[in-house]
Amino acid sequence: MADTDSHCYAFAMSKAFTKETDADEDDLGLPPLPVGGKNYITPAGFARLKAELLDLIDNERPRVVEVVHWAASNGDRSENGDYLYGKKRLREIDRRVRFLTKRLEIAEISDPSVHHGSDQVFFGATVHYVQVDGRQYTVTIVGIDEADSLAGQISWISPVARALLKARVGDEVPLHTPVGVQMLEALQVSYPDAAQSRTSGP
Repeated sequence: MADTDSHCYAFAMSKAFTKETDADEDDLGLPPLPVGGKNYITPAGFARLKAELLDLIDNERPRVVEVVHWAASNGDRSENGDYLYGKKRLREIDRRVRFLTKRLEIAEISDPSVHHGSDQVFFGATVHYVQVDGRQYTVTIVGIDEADSLAGQISWISPVARALLKARVGDEVPLHTPVGVQMLEALQVSYPDAAQSRTSGP
């Protein structure tokens, strides 16, 4: 992470010369990890977050800073929409940069391709399962910071993931819900191969 560290150092130095502070500066809203747990992430997820961090530092933040400087030269800042929006966007970018920096620092990359061909559910598995009511779902178990429910990606600490982890195809496992225990049956388990793991999402 040497490249990331150098970019973040440069970012920190640029921040040292700004006077405005944000009340939420230290409130990064980090999703909690289990006690003693690690911040697992897939190689693709790590690469995606690192690319976002570098883009924010190298491209988006400088562009917004330029707009803010231009807007500040146009008169009354209290009624200057470009200036006010720019400052708000800068605070959002800075919070996201701090979040990504901290999460990448503690990330532990776990490559799901090492389980390619296995029928047992581990981190990074894509699992097709069925509930007792017959409804079927397909989910991929990934890191907290890369989970995207709309894409069928769930965090490894989510209830469904916890129920499925270590199960094998054909196993029925209990999912504890607020309305009781529901049984899930693993129908299919798959993993990306080494090339897919490096270049695409899990």
